[in-house]
Amino acid sequence: MKAGFWVAPEGAEQIMSVLPIGTDSFDAASGARRISLLATGKAETLIAACPRVRALLPQIVAALESQAQGESGQLFDLTDFSADEILLVEQVIGDGEVAGVVALPDGIVAQIHESVMAGLWRVRFTDADSKLVADYLEVSSLPEIARRAAVTNCRPLTPGEAPAGAMNVMPLLSEIASRSAAHRPGDPAHTITFSLLPMSPEDMSHLQQRVGAGAVRLVSKGYGSCRIHSTATKNVWSVQFFNAMDQIILDTLEIGDPPAAACAAEEDFRDSARRLREIEEAYFA
Repeated sequence: MKAGFWVAPEGAEQIMSVLPIGTDSFDAASGARRISLLATGKAETLIAACPRVRALLPQIVAALESQAQGESGQLFDLTDFSADEILLVEQVIGDGEVAGVVALPDGIVAQIHESVMAGLWRVRFTDADSKLVADYLEVSSLPEIARRAAVTNCRPLTPGEAPAGAMNVMPLLSEIASRSAAHRPGDPAHTITFSLLPMSPEDMSHLQQRVGAGAVRLVSKGYGSCRIHSTATKNVWSVQFFNAMDQIILDTLEIGDPPAAACAAEEDFRDSARRLREIEEAYFA
């Protein structure tokens, strides 16, 4: 069995596919950084053709200036934007450090991607046939769809029968169940670090089965390489840090609100508002 709390079900893909947002990113094929369209002579023509984008930017700046951590997000619908308008939006917001997918009923998938301005997210919903059904920007600590999906259809945690070879899993399950039930939004997270708690393979397998897999998968590049998975137990998240060889260097469960490694902080909103205002003044004034 693969080391670490979270392992994909047998035969499932472990690589998370997330659609890219912007084009101002590193080109692995050429080894060069692609130049943003905003830095080329085509920008002026594109901006002139997209007045809705020009009007949208100050609204997003105002939202970033007023947003507070943990509060409901502010949404800006892009669903009926033209291809040129979407291209311009993508050029402005770029690709940030956190991305993820949320599995919803009926084959609906939400793909979320933070922009280069922390706290500003692109959220796209596609159906079972990969058809786009919704597309919007959201100013929030973490998109609301990820928060809601992480707690929807969670099941009570029951310890079951101790497996043969168990060491620490049964008292650990009791601790997780107690802390999960007692947690209230805003409470400090409680972290269980597996390297500090010897776990046999039988322990880990039983723990995985009882806690279960959730609907939310996130990857953060801002804390090295960090993979975050919700579980089927309310308020319980798997948070794993990896080195450059894709080996787990820190394997934890966090019991609490969505992990900080995936969320924008209070100061991020103000900094992002300032950065977006600078872009607006430089290219759209």
